Amino acid sequence: MKIDREGPVPPYQQIAAFLRERIESGAIPPGRRIPSLVELEAEFGVARDTLRKAVKVLKDEGLVETVTGMGVFVVDGGGRRN
Repeated sequence: MKIDREGPVPPYQQIAAFLRERIESGAIPPGRRIPSLVELEAEFGVARDTLRKAVKVLKDEGLVETVTGMGVFVVDGGGRRN
């Protein structure tokens, strides 16, 4: 995926939308780790702070959770918490 740096949607929101789609489609199934910040940095060519913001969006939506020392994982059930 190419990030549109000139568009109206901030890069972190574009990355969050890309990861959200992969989670919701089952490409990254529940219980699976999402790519690390290092992997995402290489894929998207953005700063780690941008990636942290994208992951925070997904955490706030209840799609992923951090497992200390292991990474960020898709939550079982994968749905949004209200």
